[in-house]
This record gives sequence, C-alpha cells and structure tokens, in this order.
Amino acid sequence: MDRKYEPLFTPWKIRDVEIKNRIVLCPMGGTSLFGWMEPNHFDKVAAEFFLDKAENNVGLIIPGIAPLRDTFGGRWLYQNKKMFRQLKLYMEEIHKTGAKLFIQLTAGFGRSFAVTDPVALLLKHKLLGFLAKPVVDISAICASPSELPSRWAEDVMCRAITKKEIKKLVEAFAKTAKLCRDAGVDGVEVHAVHEGYLMDQFTLPYTNQRTDEYGGSFENRYRFAVETVRAIKDACGEDYPVSLRYSVLSKTKGLCSGAVPGEEYTEAGRDMNESEKAARYLQEAGYDMLNADNGTYDAWYWAHPPQYMPKNCNLDDVAHIKKFVDIPVVCAGRMDPADGAAAIKEGRIDGLGVARQFLTDGAWVTKLMEDRIEDIQPCICCHNACFAMAHYKGVANDEAFEDAAHMARCALNPQTMQGHKYDIRPAKKPKTVAVIGGGIGGMETARIAAMRGHKVTIYEKTGRLGGVFIAAAAPVFKEKDKELIEWYKRQIAKLPIDVRLNTEIKDIASLKADEIIIATGAVARKPPIPGIEHSIEAVDYLEGKPVGNNVVIIGGGLSGCEIAYDLYNKEKKPVIVEMKNDLMAVRGLCLANSSYLRDFFEANKVPVHLESTVRRITPDSVVIARKDGREETIPADSVIVSVGYTPAPLAGKSRHVRIVGDADKVGNLRTVVWKAWKTALKI
Repeated sequence: MDRKYEPLFTPWKIRDVEIKNRIVLCPMGGTSLFGWMEPNHFDKVAAEFFLDKAENNVGLIIPGIAPLRDTFGGRWLYQNKKMFRQLKLYMEEIHKTGAKLFIQLTAGFGRSFAVTDPVALLLKHKLLGFLAKPVVDISAICASPSELPSRWAEDVMCRAITKKEIKKLVEAFAKTAKLCRDAGVDGVEVHAVHEGYLMDQFTLPYTNQRTDEYGGSFENRYRFAVETVRAIKDACGEDYPVSLRYSVLSKTKGLCSGAVPGEEYTEAGRDMNESEKAARYLQEAGYDMLNADNGTYDAWYWAHPPQYMPKNCNLDDVAHIKKFVDIPVVCAGRMDPADGAAAIKEGRIDGLGVARQFLTDGAWVTKLMEDRIEDIQPCICCHNACFAMAHYKGVANDEAFEDAAHMARCALNPQTMQGHKYDIRPAKKPKTVAVIGGGIGGMETARIAAMRGHKVTIYEKTGRLGGVFIAAAAPVFKEKDKELIEWYKRQIAKLPIDVRLNTEIKDIASLKADEIIIATGAVARKPPIPGIEHSIEAVDYLEGKPVGNNVVIIGGGLSGCEIAYDLYNKEKKPVIVEMKNDLMAVRGLCLANSSYLRDFFEANKVPVHLESTVRRITPDSVVIARKDGREETIPADSVIVSVGYTPAPLAGKSRHVRIVGDADKVGNLRTVVWKAWKTALKI
C-alpha cells in the first residue's frame, strides 16, 4: 500500500468503541437494514451488501436511514422484536470481520420528503389525505416545524408538527436505540441536524417560525436534537455511542435556493458563527461524534455532490468545526482518499466518510490496500440509480416508483442492492460473440460476456475505445468520466477479448459469430431550422472544434447545460435557449445535479431563455420567438445545437442479433450499462 494512505488505517475510538481504521461507509437512502418503503423487516439484501463491505476492510459501517415509523402503515420500528433478534445474529457476523456498525435512525423528512405528483394530491386535498391515512399518512410524514412549502411541490404546504408528535419521536428514538444496543449494534446515529431534514428544519431560522419551546432562541431550535440524545443515553447508558449526522453550514439562500461554491450570499440557515456554538452545544448534550458535511435539500449538491462540485468540497468547513469540539469528526462529500488521509494525519478530521463509491465498487478499500488503485471502478457522481429523484418546474419528484422503492442501486454496477438478479455465472455453452462498437455499451457487453467464458471480439471503426463517451468526458469537470473510460480499457485488456480498432463493419452477415451485438450508438438530431448550417453539433464542440466568445446553445437538456457550464468556465459567454418551461426537465436526472447547474447559471447571470423556439440562425445571431410570439435577436459568434439523439443501429440481417446502448434506445449511462448486462447474461 502506498504510504500516503497509511493514516487511513490507524485505529481510533468513538466513546469506548474502537474502530480498526478511519474509513466510514456513510449512510445512503435505500440501504437501511430495516427496509425502506416496505414494512419494516430485517432486509437481507442490505445485510448482504454491508457484510460484503465489512469483509472488504471497512472500519465503520452506517447503513441508510431507518425511519422510526413505516412509510406505509405507520408501525413503529421498536414494535418488530423479531427484526432485532435477526439483527443480533447478523451483528455476530459483522464483528467476525473486525468492522463496527452503527444504526442510523431518523425522525423524518418534514418538507424534504420527496413527494411525487400523486402523493402531492394527498397533501393538497385533505379529504383524499384522510382517506389514505390508514395506508400512508402523508400529512404526518411531511409534518415540519412550521407550515412550510414542500421542497418538491412548492405549491403544496406541509403542516406544523405537534408537540405530542415530537415527544413520541423522542420516545421512539430511545426505545429503538435500546433494542439496537441489546442486539449488539455498536452505536446509533441520530438523523439529523443535517441536510434540511426534519430535525435540522427545527434548528434553521428560515424553516422554524414556532413560538413555543421548540422555536425562537438558539436553545429552543436545538431542543429536539438535545432531547433525543438525552433520551437515548437514559435508555442505553452514557457509554453507548451516539453519533450525529451534522451539516456544518446550510449553504442556503432561502426556500429552494442554494449557494454554489464561490458565491457571495447571505446565509438563511446555519452560518459558521452558529455552527461553532452548535457543535459544542451538541457535544455537551451527549453526542459522541459528528458525521459531517454541508447543505440542505435547498442546496442539495453540497451533501450529494455532482461532478461539478470540487473534490473535498466540505473538508475545510468540517475541519474548522473540529476545532470547537473534543469528539471525533468525520468528513464526507467527494472525499479523495489521499487528501482525506493527509487531513487525518494533520489532525484536521478523524475519519474519511465515503458513500456512493461503495455502490460502484464495494471492494475499493481492499484494492487500495493491495496497491490495485487502477482496478477501482470510479463513481462518476451521476446519481442516475442511487438517487434518481428529478424535479423541475410544474412537476414534483418525477421518479418511477421502482426507483423510489429501490434507491441505492448503481448506474455502473447493476449488481449493487439488487440481490442476485445480476449474478455472473459461467455460460453453459461458450459461444463466439461479435460486438460492433467500442463505446460503453459495447465494452460492457463484451466484458461481461468474456467473464462468462464466451470468445468475444470488439469491432470499432475508430482508433480508440470509448465511443461518444469520450466527447462527453471532455470537459475539465468530467475527470471521473475520463477515469471510467481508462478503467474500461484496462479491464478489456485483462480479459481474453480480441479488440480490432479501425475496423468498420458494413455487413453483419460477413461475421462468423454465434451472437452479434450491435452497439453503434446514436446520431445527433438536426432540427429543421433555417440557417442550421451556421451551427455545430454538441459533439463537435466537445471534440475540440473552436467557438467564439458569444455562444448560443440550442437545447437546455443536461448536455446543453453542461456545455454552457464548460463554456462559462472557459470565460466564454454562453446563452441557453430551451423550448420547455425549465432546464433539464427530464425524468432520471437527480435534483442534486440539476439544481447545481440552475443555481450556478442564476448566480453567474448566464442568460437562459425558457419557453422559446429558434426561428432562424444567421452567421452572427440567433433569432428566437418567445411564448407570446415576440421575437428577439441574440448575437452569436457560434451556435451549438444540443437537442438530443436518435438511435443508429447498424442495419443487416442475422439470426442472433442483439442491440444494446443508445443504438437500442437513447438514455443515460444507467440504461446503457444495465442493458449491456442483461444482454450479456442471456447469451
């Protein structure tokens, strides 16, 4: 192991519990050991996931939030005694690995609960909500410190929680924590004065307008968090460790408005002066660790950083707050292991918090220890499967129920949190497989097929593997995408796969193969706009075609917005023109990613023309028409068209042809990778 990582593998203590190393698997929604949307139970899929991570050298495991009451039916966790008996047996297996495990318990979500449009109706119409109450009491689930608009459906109000309900939650924390302690769980984590969830909403002035003992003064706003830890300590003993998920700074300008890195703003939530006081106050109340980062759901990209956020984006703030407490402090948020190790060595933090990298590659700690860094498949911070909660103007959480019920899966690794659905088993009869196209879809299909024992050949018409993803990975902020391409190349090279570059296949009938995989991608759409010849395609720009200073991007989807972001960072002057009423109005794109770009454009005054169509393009301008029919001329040195793609499968007839990737259906990396696995596992 490289010596720079050695500080990660030193022991430390939380209260009296010794942790063998400084790597903390941070909690992720959907990974609760007690299930997620379904009635609480001992979740065997999550249990298997965490046991695997324990066997792969993680020091401390904190599974995802366990709501104190079921989402459906409302049963309290502490009422399911069988579940805790199963948990006790499981903890014996965890401890055999040398790992420790804390259970994270949550008071709930308040206005941050990601309601979909159908669920929002239950909040809008009290009668519907009343009728649905025996199944799902959405009014209670979304109850907030004060009457507040939902983060996800801004036209829906969430009622104020009652003092009686608060007392019941505090009692439930204590009862559930005691059952965890009796089951051999090493500690609990209270969720949380963090990320704008319910308990955090009590602490923040912009979400707490109460006039009782839970609102107003500093002590009142933090009362819920203090009562909770005191109740747990009374039930479990002072020596039982209680961690707190904690946001150092809210990074929030107001409801549904976050502050991007470098922006000058007035903090609406917790600023550093209050955080210095709060951290000490919470320690004195009884908390034994701060599991820390920044942000709220209004500034969600701090707690769930997309690629646009800097590496170690929360480290300086978390390291600062450590100066004001005597308890261990863990830092999470795009943490680089080498930088985390250096911060631990310098005494700036005590633990390295990592979450989604474990979804992509559960053995990354073992690989780091064995000097196999090049074999670690990188997480690209896309949130396409782990948190596919999309939100845009006029639509609440635009998320398929399948995704809502099964979060914490991975776009790049379909084996994650899906049981044994994607197990790789040897082929009953090895075949010769021809893969036409060396993009991500082609490479992934070839990789899995070869791992099953098939004889695979990749035919790629260009001189390199990667396909259109090479262009997608071109911007400076896409370093993880670039790493992913290189990871694929190395994995392909290690397998018995014949790669034939600069080889274009025009007639699939000429291929002597048992199975033919078409992975030829898609082609850019070219809208019938007068003057379209004065524009370039998105891929042209990403592949290096020069542009002028004033650049109009036609299309405000993810690709168009990322191009605008890239142009701004190159000190160009981008302008976005979009037909819809919001940018990136599409299912599957996490709000953490999209809200960053929206907030960035607003903060940096990047012009965005919504509900606008392009009438014509001239050599030096773009003429648009607004919703009311008014025309406007936008000066343009260059015009980039980014309005989507159309599948371009290679034509031809053969008995055993399968189509994968964008050649089958244009989607995102998740649809490409998962289809590749499904195809390769059927051969």
